[in-house]
Amino acid sequence: MKKLLATLMAAAMALSLAACGSTSSSAAPESTSSDAASTSSATSEEAADSTASAEPITMNVAYMPNYSSLVEVVTADKMGYFEEEGIDVNLVQFQDGPTIIAAMENGSIDVGYIGSGAHKLCINGQAKIFCFAHVGNGDRVMALKSHGIETAADLAGKTIGYSAGTSSEAILNKTLASAGLSMSDVNAMEMEASGIVSAMISGSLDACALWSPSTLAVEEELGDDVIELADNLSFADSSASVSSWICMSEYADANYDNLLRFTRALYKAKDYRADEANAEQISQWIAEECGLDFDTVYAQRGDAEWLTSQEMMDEVNDGTIESLYKSQQDGFIASGDVEAEVPVSDYVMFDLMKEAAA
Repeated sequence: MKKLLATLMAAAMALSLAACGSTSSSAAPESTSSDAASTSSATSEEAADSTASAEPITMNVAYMPNYSSLVEVVTADKMGYFEEEGIDVNLVQFQDGPTIIAAMENGSIDVGYIGSGAHKLCINGQAKIFCFAHVGNGDRVMALKSHGIETAADLAGKTIGYSAGTSSEAILNKTLASAGLSMSDVNAMEMEASGIVSAMISGSLDACALWSPSTLAVEEELGDDVIELADNLSFADSSASVSSWICMSEYADANYDNLLRFTRALYKAKDYRADEANAEQISQWIAEECGLDFDTVYAQRGDAEWLTSQEMMDEVNDGTIESLYKSQQDGFIASGDVEAEVPVSDYVMFDLMKEAAA
C-alpha cells in the first residue's frame, strides 16, 4: 500500500550498505465520520486526562499556502484537537522554509512546517525536527517546449527560475546533475514562487523549479507547452523528499511539554485525514485559510504519501523514518549543502514522537 515509502526505504538501505495568516477557529463541525469521532490510536485516555487541566497556551505556527503544509494543522484546529490540548494556535503564512526558520530565530514563530529543501538547515544545527510530516512528491522541474527544451540536457544556457534554500533549489540541482550540468551551466534566476509562476506564464523564463500548488498554476496556464523534466520520485534512489514540523533547539528545551501537546493533536489530525471521506472538508478549510481556490487545493491530495499516526509510529520504531531522514541527508551531502554526515538523532526528536504516542 505504501509504494513510495517502500521504494525510499529500499533505496536508503541500499545506500547505507554501500557507503554507510490569522488565528483559526477551533470549533469542530457538527457532524464527522465515525472514525474521526473515536479517540486517536496515538493518544491514550490517560494523556487526555492529563491535558484536561493543562495550562492554556498560545503557539505561533508557521505554514506555507498549500495542502501538504496545512492538512494536519488546520484539521487539528477545526476538529478541536488543539483545544483538547489547551492550545490556541495562531497560524502565520510564509512562502518558504528558510524564511520560517529566520522567523523562529527572531522569536516571532514557535513551530512550523518545512518542506524538504530547508532540512539542510536542521542538519546544520539551525533547528530541531519534532514531528515527521510526510514524504512528498510535490516538487517539479518544468520547462517550455516552445523554448526548445525536451530533456534536462537542453537546460544548458537556459534561464531558469528557482527559490534559493528551498526544495526548489534542491530538485533543480539534482535535475541538472542528472544531465551532467550544474548551476554554472545555466542562467539561474533566484525568485519567489509567485514571481516564478508569473515569469513562466509571460515567457520570461525557459524553465523553473517549483512546488505544488505553483506547479499546478503553471500547468493550467500553459497547458501542452509545459514539459515536466523531473519530480521527487525521479531521485527516490538517492534522496528522500521528507517534510517535517520543526522548532528552535532553545524552544524545544524550554517548551518540551508544549511540543508534546502539539504533536498529540497532529496525530489525531493524521488519523482524521486518513479517511478519504474527509478530504473535501479538509480541502475547504485549507482553501479558506490561505485564500486558494477549492479545486486547486483538492488537486494537491496526491502530493505526498500520507500515514496514519499508527503507521508513522510503526515506521519510527522499525527504523524506516530514520532511514528516510538519512537518505535525505545523503542527498544534501552529495549536493554540497551539508559538509559531513550528522547523526539523524542529533536533529530529529524521535523520543518526543514516541512519548506523544504513549
